[in-house]
Amino acid sequence: MPFLLLVGLILIHEVGHFLTAFLLGIEVDKIYLYPFGGISKFNISFNELLWKEFLILVMGPIMQVVGYISITHISYFSSYFDLIRIYHYSILFFNLLPIYPLDGGKLLNLLLSYKFSFKKSFLISIFFSYLTVFLFSVYFLYKDFSLNIIIVISFLIYKVRSEFKQKDYMMDRFLLERYLYNFHFKRRKNISNVDDFMRNCNHLVKKNGKYYTEKAILSKKFKNKC
Repeated sequence: MPFLLLVGLILIHEVGHFLTAFLLGIEVDKIYLYPFGGISKFNISFNELLWKEFLILVMGPIMQVVGYISITHISYFSSYFDLIRIYHYSILFFNLLPIYPLDGGKLLNLLLSYKFSFKKSFLISIFFSYLTVFLFSVYFLYKDFSLNIIIVISFLIYKVRSEFKQKDYMMDRFLLERYLYNFHFKRRKNISNVDDFMRNCNHLVKKNGKYYTEKAILSKKFKNKC
């Protein structure tokens, strides 16, 4: 029963992501389940509206809280309430850590995207991810040195490193979407380099004293690749 309760809470959390994405017309590619939480992969554009991605991310924790409250009102599980509470807060805490690609890390990246470029937002998110993993490691290895903690820390380092190694691919995909499709956003900004492209923002790019459209600049980058 304890294992089923743990899996149940994780599933409720991931169902929150899944249902929200489904209602917004965004396809869920894969859902990975781990003993300490889950990670959902979506076929979502890097140029998707920020509020849509925000909703998908926050509905996981919200659904989990709703599920937890509901379970604690079912008398059948009364003998497991203390264990359910531990599972609930552990999963919630873990998923909201500012570590990419956990929910907390993705939420941090979204918030940074309102202020910084796509590339800079991602790199800052990765920096805070490594910093959080380091602090997490120092605290828990000092407090409770165990094989389980080592496994979790190793997993986090692996995931952050894997995401960081994809930074060039992610940037190219982000820019390629801008080149292939027409995105019309409310925000406008003048920039001088493609590395300064922001999410949910259209740009004019200044080169040699002249301003060029996004399409004109990106066509030079991708004309031999498409």
